[in-house]
Amino acid sequence: MMNETLRELWRPETPYLIGTALVLVLLLARFRPEERGSYLNTLWLFVLGMAGRFGSAMVEVMDYPRVAEVLIAVFTVVASIAFVRLSGFALFRLVLPVIRLRTPRIIEDLIITAAYAVLALIHLRGAGLDLSGILATSAVVTAVLAFAMQDTLGNVLGGLALQLDNSIRVGDWIKVDDVVGCVTDIRWRFTSVETRNWETVVIPNSVLMKGKFQVLGKREGQPVQWRRWIHFHVDPGVPPARVIAAADSAIREAEIPDVAQSPLPNCVLMGFEEGNLHFALRYWLTDLVKDDPTDSAVRVHLFTAFQRIGVRISEPQQTVHLVEEDEAHAEAVRKREMQRRLIAVKGVDLFSSLSESERAAVVERLQYAPFARGDVLTKQGKTSHWLYIIVSGEAEIVHEKPDGTRLRVGSVVAGGFFGEMGLLTGAPRTATVIATTDVECYRLDKDSFQGLLTSRPELAEDISRIVAERQQNNAVTNAAAAAAGQQDARGDLLAGIRKFFGLGA
Repeated sequence: MMNETLRELWRPETPYLIGTALVLVLLLARFRPEERGSYLNTLWLFVLGMAGRFGSAMVEVMDYPRVAEVLIAVFTVVASIAFVRLSGFALFRLVLPVIRLRTPRIIEDLIITAAYAVLALIHLRGAGLDLSGILATSAVVTAVLAFAMQDTLGNVLGGLALQLDNSIRVGDWIKVDDVVGCVTDIRWRFTSVETRNWETVVIPNSVLMKGKFQVLGKREGQPVQWRRWIHFHVDPGVPPARVIAAADSAIREAEIPDVAQSPLPNCVLMGFEEGNLHFALRYWLTDLVKDDPTDSAVRVHLFTAFQRIGVRISEPQQTVHLVEEDEAHAEAVRKREMQRRLIAVKGVDLFSSLSESERAAVVERLQYAPFARGDVLTKQGKTSHWLYIIVSGEAEIVHEKPDGTRLRVGSVVAGGFFGEMGLLTGAPRTATVIATTDVECYRLDKDSFQGLLTSRPELAEDISRIVAERQQNNAVTNAAAAAAGQQDARGDLLAGIRKFFGLGA
C-alpha cells in the first residue's frame, strides 16, 4: 500500500516541479537580491508542502487512510501556493522588466491572488465538491463582507487606483497635511512615507484618494526641483531696487550646492509689514532632502551680501526706551576696529610709501566686506574700482576661458590683497576670485583714494613702481595677467594711474 501511495505522490512531473522551483529561486536571488528573504521563505514553504505530501504516506501505512487523504490535500495546496508565488515573482520581477514592462506591485499581488483563487477552486473540484452551490451563495457572502470591510476595501481600491493612474510613485516627495516625506512603498492598505526626521508615516490609501495631497518638486517634463522661500525684512530707507539687485546677484553668482540655476533665483518685494519692507528670495532646490541646510546656506550668502553694501536685516519697529551704551565702551570698540584695520593696511606694500597720517586716512575709508564660502568676490571681465584686503579666510583665483572652463591660477589668504589694478587704473578684472572659505575683507574704492593722490600726486610714481615690482615677482599676478594676455610696463602703468585719477602729466 505504501508503495502505491508513493507512486501516486511521485508523479513524472514532480522532479520538473522541484527543479523549476529551485531554478526560479536561484534566478530571483541572483538578479533581485534585495528581496532574497521573501524568495527563500517561499522556497521553504514549497519544501514543506512536498515533504508533507510524502510524510502523509506514513500516516496511511499506519492505517489512517482518511487522515492521510486530508493531509495530502492540505500539503498539496501548500506546495501549489508556494509554486504559484514563485512563478508570479519570476514573471513580474524577472521576465517583464527584461521587456521593459514594469507593473505596479498591487497588480502583481492581484494577479497572484487571483491565481490562488483559481488554484483553490481546482483543488476543491478535484476533491469532489460541487462548486455550483458555493458560487450560488458567494454573492450574499460577498455583499456581507463588503459592508463589513468597506474601510479596508476603500484602502485597497485606493492603493490600486494610485498605482494605476500614477498619481504618486515610489520615490516621490509628498505633503499630506503636516506630513512631508518620500514615498517608499504603496501597499494594499496604506502608503508608507519616510520623513526627514527618520520617521515612517503610514497613510491609509483612502485618505489619499478622498483628500488633497501635494507631490513636491514634480512638474510635467521638468527636472525634480522645489521652489523655496527665504523671507527677510529691510528698513524702508534702503531703495527696494538696491536690495533686489544685491540679493539676485549674490545668489546667482554664488556656487551653492543644490540650488538650481534654471529657473534662476530671484528676489521679490512681498509687502510692507511693521514699518519694514518684506522681501522674499525664491530659489529652486534640486535635492529635496536638503531643504533646511540649503536654506541656511542661502541665508548666509544673503546676510554677507547685505553686509558688504551696508544693508541691515531689520526687525519689527517699535518704540522702546533703552539705556544708552556707555561712551567709553563704544570708543574702546572703535579703537579695536581701527587697530585691526591699521594692521591690515600695513600688510599692503602698495601703501608702504604713505605717511602715518595718510595711512590713517586710508584706514578711516575702508569698508568692511564679508563673503560666504562660494561667493564671487570679483568677476573676470567686469570693471570694479575696489582694492580688497583679506583679514581672514581664503579665496582662489581662476581664469575663465572662452569655452566656459576654469583654470586655477592661485589663491589669496589672510594678509593678502588683490584688485589694485581696478583701483588704480579702472582696468577690468583679469581673473575671477571665489571664496573657498568664509572670508572677511576690507575694501577701498577709487573715491576714497582720490583725495590722497590729488593732494600728493608724486605718490603715483611710488605706487606704480611698487605695483610693477609686484607684477614681476608675484607668481599669482603673473599667471592671471599672462592668462588674460595683459602685462603693463611701469611707464604705461603710471600714465594709466594719472589718467584715471585726473592728475595730469
